[in-house]
Amino acid sequence: MASRPSDSSFPCSCRFSTRVFVAILFVAAISFPVIAQAQNLTVIHNFTGGFDGDYPESGVTLDRAGNLEGTAFGGGSADLGAVYKLIQKDSSWTVSALHEFTGDNDGAHPAARVIAGPDGNLYGTTVAGGSNMNCGEYTGCGTVFELSPPATICKSILCPWTETVLYRFPGGPMGGMPGTGDLAFDIQGNIYGTTESGGGRDAGTIYKLTPSNGTWVHSVIYNFTGLQDGGYPMAGVILDAAGSLYGTTQSGGSGNGGTIYELSPSGSGWIEKTLHALNSSTDGAYIQAGLIFDSAGNLYGAAAAGGPNGSGTVFELTPSAGSWNFTVLYDNFGDGGGYEGPAAGLAMDQSGTLYGTSVGWNDGDNFGTIFKLTPSNGGWVYTLLHQFDITDGDLVFGGVALDAGDNLYGTAFDGGIGGGTVWMVAQ
Repeated sequence: MASRPSDSSFPCSCRFSTRVFVAILFVAAISFPVIAQAQNLTVIHNFTGGFDGDYPESGVTLDRAGNLEGTAFGGGSADLGAVYKLIQKDSSWTVSALHEFTGDNDGAHPAARVIAGPDGNLYGTTVAGGSNMNCGEYTGCGTVFELSPPATICKSILCPWTETVLYRFPGGPMGGMPGTGDLAFDIQGNIYGTTESGGGRDAGTIYKLTPSNGTWVHSVIYNFTGLQDGGYPMAGVILDAAGSLYGTTQSGGSGNGGTIYELSPSGSGWIEKTLHALNSSTDGAYIQAGLIFDSAGNLYGAAAAGGPNGSGTVFELTPSAGSWNFTVLYDNFGDGGGYEGPAAGLAMDQSGTLYGTSVGWNDGDNFGTIFKLTPSNGGWVYTLLHQFDITDGDLVFGGVALDAGDNLYGTAFDGGIGGGTVWMVAQ
């Protein structure tokens, strides 16, 4: 079993936190009911660092057949990461390698999970690679890639898909180092995403990839300043019915805890609006997680640190008369030791119950959790579904995926036999 990795071995999001982490003020914690965990967690894959990769930073994607696809930050033949697939047969799971990254033009170190596009192919990003230039601590500034399945059924566990690099980030004004956020498609088939660095103020960008005659045209549609609008977005964006984009930034804003923003199309350009700037001591801080909508148009998200208990928050934004009301739903993810709260976005079932994970990065016995928040009588009831103990996972950066039966799937960055795990919680 591997020990918890040092800061120097973390992927970009973890190392980056040491550069921008805000001071946390401690005030009285808000009390919420806590129900003891009851569900059983099953580790369905232990990463080996071989063709399956190791250290998965993001969660998994469920395909229509109930299989799981995901990325690993390291491992693979060049130790630059991999895309894997887990196929369930009866009560067991078989892992196969869809792609192993080689660096340079191919890309390196995928931090975000892959998502299915309108054509059924998988799309994702890498933090590094794409060129032989230097981009911060990496060689290359990252890529956007597509994986297409083989034309015939492959029965081998080494069953590579065809990779096509859609864009190679050059850094500088065009952006670089896309983070852990999902890519997003609009109804025209355009792709939207964010970069953690680069742009006009070197505080990150929101970009658009437009298909054109068999290629993809990249454009920066917003440059973060790192000031009132926030900066260094790790999460991706989501779209509403009108085509507006919503997302979060890790830092900046008037409260220095990051921001929640809307980017709306206007003529030939885009207009950015900060919906809420987080105060680190009351609202939370260091938002890596993206946002989700409920059926009423409310937004939900999470912060990995800060808040009244200093250990991260889950929050809601409710539209009201042209503005948005911000409410902390839960704030007690640890002892206030720092980066303990959710680093990934939430999931919601049909009843409106929220599911998520917390990182548990405080060098103690908190190795991460899986939780749910159930709406009840105008409030929210917290339920601990699982407490990791390093044998089944450690450092849970990725979020939760729900199947049709509300079973939960996800990853732990470390732990298990050494390089992280994929897990399932049956409900």
